[in-house]
Amino acid sequence: MNPMLLRRRSKVILSAGRERQPLEVVATLQKNLDALGFQMSPSLCERVATLSLTQVEAFYKRLIRALREMLGAHRNYAPLYPDFPAQMMRASDAERYWNAYLHYRGQLDRVGEATPRPPRQDVPNWRVLELGTQDEVDALFVALAAARTPYSPEDSADVRWYVAQHRERALSLLPETLPCKENLAVVVAALLADEGTADSRVLALGRHVRTATDVLRIAVALDDGDVSLATPTRFGRYRRPMRRALLNWLEKMPNRLEDLQRWTPRWVRLAERLHPGEHAMRFPGTAADFARLRAGQRLRGFNAQVECALADDDVGTALAVLRARPGELARRLDALARRSHNVQDVVDTFAQVAASVSTPVLLQVMTHFQHRAAPRGLRVFLPKGQVGKLYAIPDRLVPLDADLCAALALCCEQALLARFAALPPLGASYIDPALSRYLVPFSQRSASKALRTLVRGSRVPLSDANTLRMFCWWRNGKSRVDIDLSAAIYGEDVQYIDTVAYYNLATFGAHHSGDIVDAPQGASEFIDIDIDHCRERGIRWIVMCLSSFSGQAYCDLPECFAGWMARTAPDSGEIYEPGTVVDRFDLASDTTFCLPIAFDLVERQALWLDIGLTSTPRFAVNVANNLAGVSLMLRAMSSLPKTTLHTLFDLHVRARGHRVSAPDQAATVFAVDRGITPTDLPRISAEFL
Repeated sequence: MNPMLLRRRSKVILSAGRERQPLEVVATLQKNLDALGFQMSPSLCERVATLSLTQVEAFYKRLIRALREMLGAHRNYAPLYPDFPAQMMRASDAERYWNAYLHYRGQLDRVGEATPRPPRQDVPNWRVLELGTQDEVDALFVALAAARTPYSPEDSADVRWYVAQHRERALSLLPETLPCKENLAVVVAALLADEGTADSRVLALGRHVRTATDVLRIAVALDDGDVSLATPTRFGRYRRPMRRALLNWLEKMPNRLEDLQRWTPRWVRLAERLHPGEHAMRFPGTAADFARLRAGQRLRGFNAQVECALADDDVGTALAVLRARPGELARRLDALARRSHNVQDVVDTFAQVAASVSTPVLLQVMTHFQHRAAPRGLRVFLPKGQVGKLYAIPDRLVPLDADLCAALALCCEQALLARFAALPPLGASYIDPALSRYLVPFSQRSASKALRTLVRGSRVPLSDANTLRMFCWWRNGKSRVDIDLSAAIYGEDVQYIDTVAYYNLATFGAHHSGDIVDAPQGASEFIDIDIDHCRERGIRWIVMCLSSFSGQAYCDLPECFAGWMARTAPDSGEIYEPGTVVDRFDLASDTTFCLPIAFDLVERQALWLDIGLTSTPRFAVNVANNLAGVSLMLRAMSSLPKTTLHTLFDLHVRARGHRVSAPDQAATVFAVDRGITPTDLPRISAEFL
């Protein structure tokens, strides 16, 4: 079973057999898949029918195991109240209190016994399994290698898995350029990771390594560190061939000393592993630069020149220096426009170099200036790193003239249209209006592994189900682990109303399944949200919160995941019905408090957050002590001005296609449920950014 293709495309690779099974065999297999909400396509059914019974059984076991793990159905769910939610609804406040009291004293594991439940009445959230090919797996790897935005942890794992399985094929499939430096490090490190690293492979990869910082990132990737360089990495020992390869690349780099100075502490630590002095005869320039670095000799580098010019309000000199690095100029446009006495010089200089700025940066700058002139309550920052952090501060920027903002945004738009026009034509193209709710994947560095990977800030429509059932499952590590599932409740203007949590099990049409404080064999908690009841009480927002009450970071747990289901008959079927799971995501960040998702009950949309709060209070790690952060994150993410997929695809169609009003009239379809979809993140990053 190819996990990469199954998870990303809902496809399986299955070789044709030489037999012909009766209809009963295929029907039985499909009946068993029904409970998980999966249907086999006609082509897959036809292929299964050609297998022998032994092959069908082996295929079914591999498939069902993989699908159950994807949905979270591979674990046993036993909440404190085994007849949740009806049992919780019947219990009085006194009964809930007393049951919790006994549970915390270790005198009660479960409240009563589970009673037979009626058969499931919910309609599954159907997903179709298609027949796939090895060529599609190869295409996924090529798209990941050509991506122009940093990998998520899941992307990195898939690249490493593919390279481990198909090392020489991966080398031959590499595109001419690996545009994202962080991704380059992951790919190169994966190709060099085996014990028998060949000189020919090092030589072939050398054309992709162009700066000293590339070499540093590769060394970090070899030690499974943070290739964004946001956090330091503890370097391990390298074999002599690996040391020679890294030093050989360094020797060929221009501006080597300036690059070394940008990350001096990291290079000093890495030099302890590379031993450049031992190879001074072979790599004299590198050895000399490391000696200067240790001696504290410094050059007045590029950034120092820019900062000195800005400190003196000499915008003209700053522009002259920044012209050499258009991407850096684009990132500093706002600061230059605020300081300049002749803003037309800023516009003209940027217009001259905009064609050399990368597509992701142009899109972000365009969106920034499209919203810059209007007053905003908050400025929102999503810093790089391996934890999904978000900073929101009051917007106190000096206002900019609307015409200036429009001119800078137009420079970006014209450069993008000219660039896209040089790409192959799209022909008749359809763009789904719903894509305006999905954001462009500029960076997925800290994105959680999920059933369907989306970009933070994207909005997904809710089904017609009247109950949202959140769930989490975890297991103890080296000590007792207590994970708390909670929901913060807000009104129309994001005013706080109440919380459903272990200390408040029922409120405003929401019910908690009970707090479990120890999970030696695994534990689970649930929260049901009755949408209609909440709307009648003036509730708009429900924010899903997960806190590690016992204080362990999620990355230190052996297993912890969460998600939500859409239920129409919550008392039917099992408490955990995998066929109704809409999203399931792993919790593995280096934090103790996570906000995975928020539900907008008015618009009937799920707002994808995937944020970890890194600062925790002095006392209990629970939602009550983090409400200020929860409220701020909700305000920031619900009003986030970011580039949408609709905007990106519209620019492509304007440049190299023409719009049509229906998907069946189009040669190229951009839509939520067909063609190029919001979950095709590697392809979007490789082909459209």
